[in-house]
Amino acid sequence: MSDRDEMVVRAQKALQAGDFAGGLALAGQILADDPADSDALYMAAAASRYLKRFDDAQDYLDRLHAASPEYGRAWQEAGHLARAKNNDAAALAAFTRATQFNPALEASWRAQAALLTANGRPAEATAAAGQADRLKALPRELLAVSNHLHEGRLLRAEEICRAFLRQNPRNVEGMRLLAQIGIKLGILDDAEFLLESAVTFEPDNVQLRLDYMDALRRRQKFAQSREQAEALHAQDPSSPLFQSHLAIESMQTSDYDRAFELFDQVLDKVPNDPATLTSRGHALKTTGAQDKAVASYQAAFAAKPDHGDAYYALANLKTYRFSDQEMAAMRAQIDRPDLAFMDRVHISFALGKAYEDRKDYEQSFRFYEQGNSLKRAQTRYSADTMQEELARQKQHCTPDLFAKHAGEGCLAPDPIFILGLPRAGSTLLEQILASHSMVDGTLELPNILALAHRLRGRKAGQSLYPQVLHDLTPEQLAKFGEDFIENTRIHRQGAPFFIDKMPNNFRHIGLIHLILPNAKIIDARRDPMDCCFSGFKQLFAEGQEFTYGLSEVGRYYTDYVDLMDHWDTVLPGKVLRVQHEDVLDDLEGQVHRMLDHCGLPFEEACLNFHQTDRAVRTASSEQVRKPINRSGQNAWKPFEPWLDELKEAVGRAS
Repeated sequence: MSDRDEMVVRAQKALQAGDFAGGLALAGQILADDPADSDALYMAAAASRYLKRFDDAQDYLDRLHAASPEYGRAWQEAGHLARAKNNDAAALAAFTRATQFNPALEASWRAQAALLTANGRPAEATAAAGQADRLKALPRELLAVSNHLHEGRLLRAEEICRAFLRQNPRNVEGMRLLAQIGIKLGILDDAEFLLESAVTFEPDNVQLRLDYMDALRRRQKFAQSREQAEALHAQDPSSPLFQSHLAIESMQTSDYDRAFELFDQVLDKVPNDPATLTSRGHALKTTGAQDKAVASYQAAFAAKPDHGDAYYALANLKTYRFSDQEMAAMRAQIDRPDLAFMDRVHISFALGKAYEDRKDYEQSFRFYEQGNSLKRAQTRYSADTMQEELARQKQHCTPDLFAKHAGEGCLAPDPIFILGLPRAGSTLLEQILASHSMVDGTLELPNILALAHRLRGRKAGQSLYPQVLHDLTPEQLAKFGEDFIENTRIHRQGAPFFIDKMPNNFRHIGLIHLILPNAKIIDARRDPMDCCFSGFKQLFAEGQEFTYGLSEVGRYYTDYVDLMDHWDTVLPGKVLRVQHEDVLDDLEGQVHRMLDHCGLPFEEACLNFHQTDRAVRTASSEQVRKPINRSGQNAWKPFEPWLDELKEAVGRAS
């Protein structure tokens, strides 16, 4: 045990024994070495509250919220502090937020029940008490699993949960929790299997079906996830919850007419529901109905002025310009100390875009940096860990490996992988190729990343991948490739070739070549400063944690270039590099290069890509519906005074 861990244990024991001054002193020693240590800040806040040093307690909590914005116990402690100060409204808000981040906090549910009862809200109080009773009835092992899961200790949660299920193999809550752990670890196939089994045991368990639907959607098995939504909807066709889920699943299967019909049914029952208005806006945007999408987003934040998701959705159109009134409304929300975490993130990025459009670059950068800082604290991304992961690809994916497995794998020529960094122009290349009559555009498919996760194995801290590639048999390689072709068939419309546009696949080109040696690979590359700063300005749904810091995104770019150089060396001619600036300068020439690389005849439609009618779900959806333009080129230059950190990080790749 480290000195720090030993001191944490001593401080915890002091607090449990009622020695609050001693616990506070020990926490202070830890904070002297690391002012952002979450455990120490939490204990210091609790000790200060018991000692009635309320201002100190609040200061520790403010620092803890900054270091760990989604730490449920920190918000529970904020609720206790607010009650100690006789501020019941603030206490209820804090306890509510605590259970949003960690639903396993029984004390927060009990406190909500008491406060809601005192507030004359009996129905909500009964619901909160019911949640507390449910937690109290859980086996203590599963309560521990749930706490570890929601506080980010995934490996410990998995260890306890697997041990419990060995003794209780048909416990559906244990299966559900293990599936949730699998989803967070990216092991989606296991999560799907667990939830499918649990639903078989308890087919009427609504939460199981909702979780199963989520796992299927994450695996992009949209037809199956829609079946689950249809089953729930059939149970109670008038339920707004089930109508909403079926609408979202209908969107995923491109049945937008059905989605819009269901969204309207929800809004008939729950007028001006901001989440539904925002989801409907996303559907309208995806189908190209931008004006209607804008109106839906505006209606969402008119109904709920702190609904940051709708503000950011407007900013993410890239073509929308906020009015003076909308900017004033966002500024009013961002100044609220009680604004919810993700609303603050969304509005920060939206204000960054709004001020950029007005050429107030200093204010714009301030808000972009604020949004990124919040996300950086949430994700805890490590550039060093990522660099080590990419270095292992170079270490183990050698010429000997590829020579040993030459001629193996699945020989299907169907896939075209477009990869690289996000915001590098890959959506434009996809739109160009998907305009060809022999090519289907699909999505950013998770299949390769999921296979890499499976190959890592389960031993904590000891990944078997990519060195395990040396041990795979010809039969295994062929099966992996065949599974990829079969499992992605759902996204195709019948053309002989199809595109997988997952950018992070560049980390796994060796794996792709081994299982699909005839697949085509295109590296979408863009000027490093344009690419990195565009990523920094973009709030991604998930999976691109390296973008939330200037140094982090710059290092990732240089590590990416380094790994791509490795692939060029060990697999010469495998990857076609398409520079975004070359596409802008010579569209026809670059179209011919890509089609030749893919073995496709020239078609004029590829030059008129902006006329192709297809759903586009990435941040560039509106940009690729216009002819080629240079609107994003050198967009970083007005921000240059604040980008020294980024310039230094990408210097090696420039």
